[in-house]
Amino acid sequence: MRSLAVPPLFAALEPARTVLIAGAGGGFDVYAAIPLALALRDAGRTVHLANLSFTRLELLDLDAWAARDVAAVTPDTAGPDEYFPERALARWLAANGQPSTVYAFPQVGVQPLRDAYRHLVVALGADAVVLVDGGTDILMRGDEAGLGTPVEDMTSLAAVAGLDVPVKLVVCLGFGIDAYHGVNHTQVLENIAALDRDGLANRPLYLDRLEHTVGMRQVASRIEEFRDEVERRTPRAFPH
Repeated sequence: MRSLAVPPLFAALEPARTVLIAGAGGGFDVYAAIPLALALRDAGRTVHLANLSFTRLELLDLDAWAARDVAAVTPDTAGPDEYFPERALARWLAANGQPSTVYAFPQVGVQPLRDAYRHLVVALGADAVVLVDGGTDILMRGDEAGLGTPVEDMTSLAAVAGLDVPVKLVVCLGFGIDAYHGVNHTQVLENIAALDRDGLANRPLYLDRLEHTVGMRQVASRIEEFRDEVERRTPRAFPH
């Protein structure tokens, strides 16, 4: 029986001892993971942070790479000065007395990204993976009026869905912000209602088409191919 004193997210993570929390959509998505990471650490869990990166990771020194497609970014990692959210976060974590390594994945397709996740899960001993989306477009199933920016989110979702990990979850923070990317939030709520019945990895209608991709251009083209074939749902205004 669920307790009203324990949010469902924390109840789902109760069996986990080591949690890998990763920004699904790239950019600053990993920053949306900070409150959860700190709360889990306060509760005695070991937490590691990762992000699908928009940083030019090819500029990093060889010693920054923990494995193929896995960069271990620390406060002292040399790299671009103009844009490096993972290093900025690592420095903030260090300044606040927190473990400060932030793992960064390059923009690759499902197969290499899954291999990168698999390496981290084994190396860190993670028994839970939480994908964090800054927004809600990771909840889009493909036939909505607008998908937002699905390429990175769906690559992450497909990669993690194929991992052999006891607990796999998705967390969204920022309901409404994807309106700027064409998402109709009435359809978001419709999808959430359906997810309550079905579970997330079964909902995107085109996820199987992304399975064997090795690059993100492949992901983008296969999403567009699907969109050209499907009858899109008619958007309705959100009452407010």
